[in-house]
Amino acid sequence: MSDLIKADLIIKNAKIIDVFNAEIFEENLAIKDGEILGFGPYYENAKEYFDAQGAYLCPSLIDGHVHIESSMLSAAELSKYLTSRGILTIIADPHEIANVCGLDGMTYILDEAKDLPFNIYMMLASCVPATSFETSGAKLLAKDLAKLIDHENVLGLGEMMNYPGLVNQDKDILDKIALAKERNLTADGHCPGLTGRDLDIYIKSGIATDHECRSQEEMKEKLRKGMFIQIREGSAAKDFDNLIGAVNKNNLNRCFFCTDDRHPEDLTNEGSVDNNVRKAIAYGLDPIDAIKMATINTASAYKLDKLGAIAPSYEASFFLFDDFKDLKCKSVFYKGELVYDKGKYFKKYEQKFTNKVKSPMRARKIEEKDLDIYLENDQVFVIGMNKNSLVTDKLIRKVKVLDGKFSYADDVIKKIVVCDRYSQKTNIGLGLITGYPITNGAVASTIAHDSHNIVAIGDNDRDLILAINRLIDIEGGLVVSSKGEILGDLKLEIAGLMSRKSINELNKSYKVLYKLLKNLGLDDGIDPFMSLGFMALPVIPHLKMTDLGLFDNDIFSLINISCKNLTEK
Repeated sequence: MSDLIKADLIIKNAKIIDVFNAEIFEENLAIKDGEILGFGPYYENAKEYFDAQGAYLCPSLIDGHVHIESSMLSAAELSKYLTSRGILTIIADPHEIANVCGLDGMTYILDEAKDLPFNIYMMLASCVPATSFETSGAKLLAKDLAKLIDHENVLGLGEMMNYPGLVNQDKDILDKIALAKERNLTADGHCPGLTGRDLDIYIKSGIATDHECRSQEEMKEKLRKGMFIQIREGSAAKDFDNLIGAVNKNNLNRCFFCTDDRHPEDLTNEGSVDNNVRKAIAYGLDPIDAIKMATINTASAYKLDKLGAIAPSYEASFFLFDDFKDLKCKSVFYKGELVYDKGKYFKKYEQKFTNKVKSPMRARKIEEKDLDIYLENDQVFVIGMNKNSLVTDKLIRKVKVLDGKFSYADDVIKKIVVCDRYSQKTNIGLGLITGYPITNGAVASTIAHDSHNIVAIGDNDRDLILAINRLIDIEGGLVVSSKGEILGDLKLEIAGLMSRKSINELNKSYKVLYKLLKNLGLDDGIDPFMSLGFMALPVIPHLKMTDLGLFDNDIFSLINISCKNLTEK
C-alpha cells in the first residue's frame, strides 16, 4: 500500500460485525484520520497495530433517546461511564435542564460535550414547559430555539409532548417543527395512545419517531404509518417485554433502542442501551439484528450517515467483546483512538460547571396549613400508580373527611404534593395517590418531570413538611424523612437534577436513600425516585399532579379533586 494512504492504525484478528449484510467476517481493519479507511488483506502498512485476539468488533452503540439529567450525572461523567459499555453516541433531549434553566441549560450541555471523546447529539427541547398547567423555570418559544438549531451537534427537535396542541395546529408548535423540517432534521415524537386520524395529523405535521407505544397494536399502526419506533427500557418505564414481539425481519429497520430515563444504580447494575441489546438477544432476536437496533437503525433515523457501521469513510468508533451474551467491553476506540481498555481510561472527561445552571430555589418554607386538602364530599379522584409504567389510573375512592378536610385513614392512600420552586409565591398542588406504599415517612425531590418543581409523597403531614423544607434548605435534590426525622438527603447542585460527583460517589449516596425507602415499604416495580418524579408529568395519561392542581390528561385540563360520580374505575 502506498505511503500516501498509510493507515494510522490497523486492527488485526478481529471478527468484524457487518450490519449491512448481517454477517461476521475477519479482515484487517485500517483507520486513518479518525475514519475507517477500509478492510482487507491489502491493508498491512500502518503507524500502529492492535491485536483484537479474536474478539468481535462492533460499531459503537447509540442510545436513540435519553435525558442525561435522569442519570443524575454530568454529561462528562455519564459519557465516561457509557464508554465502558461500548456506547459512544447518545441522542440527548435536554428538556429537563431546559425547563429549569432555559437556553442556558442546553448551552451548558453542548459546551461540556464539545471536548469529550464521545458524541453527544442534541434534540432541542420542544415543550418548555410541557403544558401551561404548571409553573416552570423557563419558557422557550420557536424564536428561542432558532438560536441553537444550526449548532453542529443539534439534530432536530426533541419529543413533541404537547400532541393535543399539535393536533390542534398550535402556531408556536408548528413554528418549532418548521425549524427542523426546513433543515431536513428529525423531529421526535411523544404520543402515547395516539391513533387514527389524530395520529395522521401528528405525523403529517413532521413528527418522525415515538418511544411511548403501550401495545404491539399501537406500535404496528405507527410503523404502518411510517414512524420510527424506539423500544424503551428505562428505570421507571420498561416497554421492552411488551413490544419486542412486534419486531420482525420486515420492520426491523424502522425500530431502534433507547433508555429515555435511567438512574445511576440501574446504569451500573444493568447498563444503558447495551441492556436492550442483551435482552433482545436473550429473547431470541438474531444477535446482529439486535445490534442493528442500537447502531445503524438509530443512525439512519437521525441522518447520521457516518455512524452505526464498520465501513469505509465511517467514523472509526467501535468496541471489542468476546461474548454476545454479556457484550462485556474489552476495548473501546473513539475516532480511531483507544479510549478504554480492560477497565482503564485513556482520555479526560472534564466537567464545565457554571453558575448559570446552579439549582434555583425560591420556594418559601411550608407550614401544616399548606397541606390541608379541603373536600366537598368523601368521594375523590385518586392517582393510581402502576408498576413499571409512567401511565397512571384515574381512580375514584371514598376517603375519611374530618372538619371538611382529608384525613389519613389507611395505609393505601397517601398525599402527593407539588410545590412551585421558581417563585416565592410558591403554588402548592395537593392530591391523593395509591401505589406508592411508603409507611411512616415521606420523600421529596426536585426531580419532578418536566418542570422539576418540588414533588413529595408521604403518609403523614409532619414528615412531608420536614422533607419538603429540608429540600428547600439544600436547594434541590432528594430527601427522605420518617417519624419526625431526616433520614438522609442528596444535594443535586446542577439545576436540582444532577450531581458533580463521579458515578461511584453518586451511587454510594443514592443507594443509601434507595435502601431507606425500601425499608419504608417501597417494593419492586416502583422505582422510589424515578417513579415519584413522573407523577408530576401531565403529558402522560391519566391523572398527574402539578403545582396548580390535579391534572386529567384525558381531557387535558385541571380538575377538582372532589368527585360527584360514585362509579369506581
